[in-house]
Amino acid sequence: MSVVPSSTCRHFEIRPAFTPDNQLALTSSINHRQLHLRPSREVALNRSRRASICPKIRMATVDEMLVDRRTIVKPGDILAYDLVQGAEVRWSYIMDRTAPEPPTAVLLHGILGSRKNWGTFARRLAKEFPKWQFLLVDLRCHGDSASLKNRGPHNVASAACDVLKLLGAMKLTPRVLVGHSFGGKVSLSMVDQVPKPLARPVRVWVLDSTPGKVRAGADGDDHPAELISFLSTLPKEVSSKQDVVDALLDHGFSKDVAQWVVTNLRQMKINGASSPSLSWAFDLNGISEMYQSYEDTNLWKLVEDVPRGVHINFLKAERSLHRWALEDLHRIHVAEEQAAEEGGGVEMHLLEDAGHWVHADNPDGLFRILSFSFQGF
Repeated sequence: MSVVPSSTCRHFEIRPAFTPDNQLALTSSINHRQLHLRPSREVALNRSRRASICPKIRMATVDEMLVDRRTIVKPGDILAYDLVQGAEVRWSYIMDRTAPEPPTAVLLHGILGSRKNWGTFARRLAKEFPKWQFLLVDLRCHGDSASLKNRGPHNVASAACDVLKLLGAMKLTPRVLVGHSFGGKVSLSMVDQVPKPLARPVRVWVLDSTPGKVRAGADGDDHPAELISFLSTLPKEVSSKQDVVDALLDHGFSKDVAQWVVTNLRQMKINGASSPSLSWAFDLNGISEMYQSYEDTNLWKLVEDVPRGVHINFLKAERSLHRWALEDLHRIHVAEEQAAEEGGGVEMHLLEDAGHWVHADNPDGLFRILSFSFQGF
């Protein structure tokens, strides 16, 4: 694979990151310099057969120039991402778009997560399926996307719009969407808003999330709403990760969740110099809105009227944080039968020996279940 040179961009930096197995990962991070941009040309997306939730979504044509061997890319503000490519992928939307577009999968995290949650898993997929590339995204208000000035409301639909805009800027048509928890509903909303531009057939994986009402687990489980509420009481700057872990444990949260949450802490810089203080790499107020939308958003209509060529897969964790009501399971099974008759697909899967954090609790089992979506290329 040819080496992609480092490229400085007005909105994000693309830099090569080679993994031990020689896969290429293109990484973006937000650049905070003042922007003076020309408007980018836009090409309208095809409309859905459903009423679009976000009808003004457009697929941006990327305006790029070569200056001193550096590529200047000028789309509107887009989400931070990692692009993990298999060893046989030769395509680059920055340097060479003449090569055939490889099959692409989009991996979306849940509330209070980040694209880094999927890093190890994506590299494993890229090693097993070297013709594929995997787009890992920081959703709005999360990770390196938290600094973007996204307009509200902060909800499932707007988060889906953001990802569609990113795909438009990169001129990608994903064949697979994988979303964990909140990210699962975002994946469904993407299909609901603009299904036609998505590649046919497209497989959607909704990991441990139902399309409708979110039901809390048993007493003593780590409820996200309670976690968000508790984090709002902590100072915006802290002296150590261990102090936060201890506070979470004292408040009754599990050790696993406490250690996961502090991965969102970043060392602060003052006048370019590192500071001993740590700050949160998310917009907690925006995340609170997003979680409320996750509880309220109802996408059963999409599941019960699946677009032709789309296959929606639900995966339930055996020890799920959420309650999967018998009514939900029955409704999904009915949708399975109906979709099969109409050219779409709905399927239910069970991941044994796993709690809500499926890609951490049982990565081998999840890998086996997801793998058939990437075969045949």
